Amino acid sequence: MNAIILDDRPFRLQLYPFTLTRSVLDIRIGILTLREKWEKLFEFNIQSPDTYEKNLARIPANIIPDKLLVEAIEKKRTDEFLNTNANATRIELPWNIFQWNAEYIISDYAGLTSGRVSQPVSSSNRVINPEKIFLEPGAKVEHAFLNAQNGPIYIGKNSEVMEGAMIRGPFALCEGSIVKMGARIYGSTVGPYSTVGGELKNSVLFGFSNKAHDGYLGDSVVGYWCNLGAGTSNSNLKNSADDIKVWHEASKKALSAGTKCGVLMGDYSRTAINTSINTGTVIGCCANLFGIGLTPAHIPSFSWGFNPSHQYELEKAISDIRNWKKLKNHDLNDAEINELKYIFAHS
Repeated sequence: MNAIILDDRPFRLQLYPFTLTRSVLDIRIGILTLREKWEKLFEFNIQSPDTYEKNLARIPANIIPDKLLVEAIEKKRTDEFLNTNANATRIELPWNIFQWNAEYIISDYAGLTSGRVSQPVSSSNRVINPEKIFLEPGAKVEHAFLNAQNGPIYIGKNSEVMEGAMIRGPFALCEGSIVKMGARIYGSTVGPYSTVGGELKNSVLFGFSNKAHDGYLGDSVVGYWCNLGAGTSNSNLKNSADDIKVWHEASKKALSAGTKCGVLMGDYSRTAINTSINTGTVIGCCANLFGIGLTPAHIPSFSWGFNPSHQYELEKAISDIRNWKKLKNHDLNDAEINELKYIFAHS
């Protein structure tokens, strides 16, 4: 197995809010995280960026790996590749994740399913283009509508699509996740151990998060361990159809994200029922959102409601996160608690 160093330190502020609590390598785009793309598809052992070994290739962690880059590493021509390949795909802005997600569902699907045979798709389902539908062992799909005409549909290990769900590819449902009855989903990724319902369009849930009820989530990215209360919906298009300005932490100003951008929500954040999320909203980590009207466009970490002067108490936030994690048989560890304390002290 080859070894490489993937350095995420220069990009952690750039990809706020998703890198507040974890590495750039834990960003999910397509079916896999960046870390999984290296480890599973290319069999590289990832070393710490603090490691100093002359023989190891050092790669910016925001690059999405491809075969050309892997060949350059194996031939020890990494620096030459990085200097001459301006077209190497790099996640430089947080909204790149949903903008490119469909493309990487297609490429990840090809790598994960090559040479393998899908579990049978039940005859109770209505299916279009079945050769582009792949069910991992333990996946359950009954009485659903599956349309893979515009892109593949990947149903992960021990996941479930409930009856009446309508899914149009490209779509990925990762391990242990659930699509609820009557959901309408297209062009999206649902990370492991997440639950989704209602309407989901061109969005990514990293993992262990819930959008379990009716409401719209479009052109959005939701981090780990988040929950959208029943009826929560986001706007992804301005009434003027003009460019959407989105807060960019590294620049300390709002940048254009194009005409479509919903919500970018950091880890451990939650919304109350019927929350109306404004176009191009950025939410930090550990925000507990409730209030009347549209949300502010930028909501800092540890916010309590919509009022920026009100802060989530640290010990209560940690206790609430621990309760949410218990629902999925997990717990907070000491490293995660220390990280939350650091973010709280600097928010």
